[in-house]
Amino acid sequence: MNKPLRRIALFCGFLMLALLIRANWLQYMEADELATDDKNRRVLINQYAAPRGDIIVGARSITGSAAADGSDLKYERTYKNGPMYAPVTGYASQAMGMTFLESTYDSVLSGQDDRLAFERFTDVVTGKERRGGDVVTTIDAKAQEAGYKGLTELGARGSVVALDPKTGKVLALVSTPSYDPATFAGNSLKESDKFKALGADKSKPLANRALRETFPPGSTFKILTAAAALEHGVVTDIDAASDAASPYLLPQSTNRIGSEAGDAVCSKASLKTAMQHSCNNVFLDAAVKVGADKMRETAEKFGFNEDVYSAEFGDLRASKSLYPGDLDKPGTALTGMGQGSLTSTPMQMAMVTAALVNEGKVMQPYIVDELRSPDLNPLEKNEPQVMSQAVSEATAEKVREMMEHTAKEGSAKRALIEGITVGGKTGTAQRGVNVRDQVPYGWFVSYGVKSDGEAVAVAVFIDPTDMDISREDISGGSLAAPIARDVMEAVLQN
Repeated sequence: MNKPLRRIALFCGFLMLALLIRANWLQYMEADELATDDKNRRVLINQYAAPRGDIIVGARSITGSAAADGSDLKYERTYKNGPMYAPVTGYASQAMGMTFLESTYDSVLSGQDDRLAFERFTDVVTGKERRGGDVVTTIDAKAQEAGYKGLTELGARGSVVALDPKTGKVLALVSTPSYDPATFAGNSLKESDKFKALGADKSKPLANRALRETFPPGSTFKILTAAAALEHGVVTDIDAASDAASPYLLPQSTNRIGSEAGDAVCSKASLKTAMQHSCNNVFLDAAVKVGADKMRETAEKFGFNEDVYSAEFGDLRASKSLYPGDLDKPGTALTGMGQGSLTSTPMQMAMVTAALVNEGKVMQPYIVDELRSPDLNPLEKNEPQVMSQAVSEATAEKVREMMEHTAKEGSAKRALIEGITVGGKTGTAQRGVNVRDQVPYGWFVSYGVKSDGEAVAVAVFIDPTDMDISREDISGGSLAAPIARDVMEAVLQN
C-alpha cells in the first residue's frame, strides 16, 4: 500500500473509532437525558400514546382522556370542573407542557413509571393498551367547592387553603381567577393562542396564589406574634394590661400608628383584648420586646424562610414565606402587625393556624394521599410528617383561647358555627408605600374543632383589585370570614 492510501485508511479508521465512541457515549451516558428532552418528539408521542391515569378527589376522577383527531398524539387530557381544580391538577397540554400534579406524577399517570413494569408486561402479553396509574389526592371535594364558590361569587382574586391540623393533609387548595386546563389540552394553534391570552391577562389566572405568590399577611400574623411573646416570656398573663399606649410611637421614628378600634379601647390593652379588637399597638410593642432574632426564630419554626414541600414533591413546592433578617427596631415592630418587609403565602398562614390547633406542632402539608397502579394496587402511600415543634402546648393553648374569644366577642364572629369550637383572626394588609392609593388585601385565618377532636384550619386571602368595592369596606372579617366558615362547615359537617 502506498503512503497516501495508508494515510487515508488510517484517517478513515480514526473516523470509525470516533463514531463508535460517540455512539456508545450517546447510548450509555446520555440516553436518559435525550430520552426525556422536551424537544424529543418521541417523548411527547409516548406520553400521549395511551389514556392517562386519573387524578382522584373523594373517590371520583376529576380528569380523563379522549381520543385526539388528526395527530400522532393519540389522546389528549380532559378535565371535570377544570377551573375549580386547576390549582391542584395543573395542566397536561400537548402544546404547552405540564404543571403541578400532572407534571410531578407524569410517569405514573402516563404508565411509564418503573413500578408499573409488571402491568406493562401483562398488557403487552394480553394485547391491551398501556394503562396509567392514578394519583389519589387528599382534597375534600365539598371544601374545595365551598372555597371556590365563595371567591368566585365575590369576583375576587384570592385563594383558600384548608389543612387537617393533625396530619398536614391539604383539604382545599383554591386560587381565583382560574382557568380551564381543557381549553388548551391539545396542540392546535387555536389552543396555543388561548394559553397565550391567559398568560397576558392582567388578573393572572394561571397563577397559583395559594402556593406561588406571597403577600403581607397583615393582622393574621398577630397570632404568631402572640405565640412568640408567650413562648419567650414577654407576656405571661394574656389578661394583664400592657404598657403599650395607643397610638403607638414607632421606635426611632416620629410616626404614630393607631388602631381602627380606637385609642380608648386599645391603649394599654391586654394581649387578649388586643387580639379581640386587633389593636396594633400591643403587637407592635410585643414584637419589639421579643426582638428581631427571636421573632424570626419563632417564625422559622412555623415554616417561614423554609421550603414548605420537600424536593420530592417537585412542581408542588411552595414559594418561601419570608421573615427578613437584620431588621431594625422599627422594622421588627411592623412585623408584629404583619406589615413591613414580611411576606407570606396563604399556605403558610394556614400552617401557622393548624400548628396552634395541633398543640404547637407543625405538620408537613401534603396533597397526594396515595399512588396506585391501573389494577388499584398501592404504589406509594404518604404518611404524616412532623416539621417542627413551633411552640409549646401551653403557648398554643393560650393563643387558641384568644382566637376563640375573638370569634365569640370580636372581629371574627362571622366564622362562628353552631356546635363547633371556632377560633379566628381577621387581617387587613396594606400594600405598597402610598397606601392611600392602593386597595388593601383582606385576610382571615380560622380553625374549627368538633367535640370528637376532628379539626380543620383555614386561611382565606382576598385581593379586591377587580371588585367594585370601596376601600373602607375591605376587611377580612366581612369578606373572607364567611368563606372560611363555609369551608369549615364543609369539612366538619359532612
